[in-house]
Amino acid sequence: MQLLHAPSWPHLSFQTSDRNSKGGLLSLEKCLQSSTANCSFQPQKLERSIWVSHKRNFFSFCATKATSVEAGSSAASSGTAEGDVLKALSQIIDPDFGTDIVTCGFVKDLLIDEASGEVSFRLELTTPACPIKDMFEQQANEVVARLPWVKKVTVTMSAQPAKPIFAGDLPAGLQRISNIVAVSSCKGGVGKSTVAVNLAYTLAGMGARVGVFDADVYGPSLPTMVSPENRLLEMNPEKRTIIPTDYLGVKLVSFGFAGQGRAIMRGPMVSGVIDQLLTTSEWGELDYLVIDMPPGTGDIQLTLCQVVPLTAAVIVTTPQKLAFIDVAKGVRMFSKLKVPCVAVVENMSHFDADGKRYYPFGRGSGSQVVQQFGIPHLFDLPIRPTLSASGDSGTPEVVADPQGEVAQTFQNLGVCVVQQCAKIRQQAVTYDKSIKAIRVKVPDSEEEFLLHPATVRRNDRSAQSVDEWTGEQKLQYGDIPEDIEPEEIRPMGNYAVSITWPDGFSQIAPYDQLQMIERLVDVPQPTAVQS
Repeated sequence: MQLLHAPSWPHLSFQTSDRNSKGGLLSLEKCLQSSTANCSFQPQKLERSIWVSHKRNFFSFCATKATSVEAGSSAASSGTAEGDVLKALSQIIDPDFGTDIVTCGFVKDLLIDEASGEVSFRLELTTPACPIKDMFEQQANEVVARLPWVKKVTVTMSAQPAKPIFAGDLPAGLQRISNIVAVSSCKGGVGKSTVAVNLAYTLAGMGARVGVFDADVYGPSLPTMVSPENRLLEMNPEKRTIIPTDYLGVKLVSFGFAGQGRAIMRGPMVSGVIDQLLTTSEWGELDYLVIDMPPGTGDIQLTLCQVVPLTAAVIVTTPQKLAFIDVAKGVRMFSKLKVPCVAVVENMSHFDADGKRYYPFGRGSGSQVVQQFGIPHLFDLPIRPTLSASGDSGTPEVVADPQGEVAQTFQNLGVCVVQQCAKIRQQAVTYDKSIKAIRVKVPDSEEEFLLHPATVRRNDRSAQSVDEWTGEQKLQYGDIPEDIEPEEIRPMGNYAVSITWPDGFSQIAPYDQLQMIERLVDVPQPTAVQS
């Protein structure tokens, strides 16, 4: 191993990986300054030892609607053995969406041997951290075993491969990450890093593949809160990428692992370092990447939110009014950037002594955030000496005491994050070929409506359709045929969809705009869809 220094980037040093190094020095300056587009890294799934929590008492479901089971719902109505099995499995209902697991498309690889009475299938969920996957496995065994001709049932649980929700081009290091969750407070000293690290290890305990990115270059906390055996990041000299360090199965990247720990830099330079550390790291396949956001709402925070396709944000505050004022700024920032805030954590909310509960910093800041901004979930963290001590000792509290009160609160928070990320990843806009209409499911709402494809295409507001200077409509009504159909619809983060049309035009349609378009009132009759 050789320590590598870069003259243009103060305090940065890395190790050259023994697995990839051919000897000699690698210029970190060149690696950090090179464009992520030039990185040739192809992510690989790495072996990992995962810390598994003993607490499995979860109650919420995480899986989202997927494609229909290959056998099709029509088989369930037939008199075949396959239809009997699918009909039995359709009794298992997703408690969040009120839809059975067959319709959701979770049933895969159904094999039936009627002669021996053996049935096997796989339940593919969208994340290995599904809180009630054990309950689904048990129910699936029970309902199929009740069929009179079934003698043996084999159920295998699995999860979909990690894939980002964002439809645009991503740096190689981020292309196999399903969900990126920002933990933010916009104010220092409220316990944001404590929440980020313990949330990450809670998700890992639930069975997910997790990484943590410490985005605070001025004061990185991760090196203090965890104790990896290798405390220096490694460089891959051939691929010009960064290999994260690892602690208890969670991948870690922090400026604190890149040399002397803290930087004295101007803002633009810091933004560049954060961008390179995040996007050129070999994260591999991750279900969740937790980003410990730096305090504030300046250039660094905006750069992170714009460069990285954030799935959701968790807001950390304390009971004081001053904390609420700063947190409100952060919530508004995420709102403008179309990043949903899914939970609020009020840290240091109370402590118990002599059989009473005391609130030394007052009450109401967390609930005020929930009420004012409509964030659905609030979690209170008590003042606990062990929580502070575990952060200083390098072992997260949820690992040191997985059965404690603090760990239970983080378990509930982890369930919330899994559930909310799954809902966000739902395809909100789809094309129904049977009725030749675009279905729009408004995010965070039960509202659903239909749009005519030609109407959507004619309402494009890009420069190709509307003159940017005069506002004159360049795309004429007759330019679009009535029978036009979209070739592909993909989500663009949390704010819009990208619709590809047969003429090769790619239309960006924000959800807000789709809600303003004239809707279909008379629903067309379904027609047979050609395969």
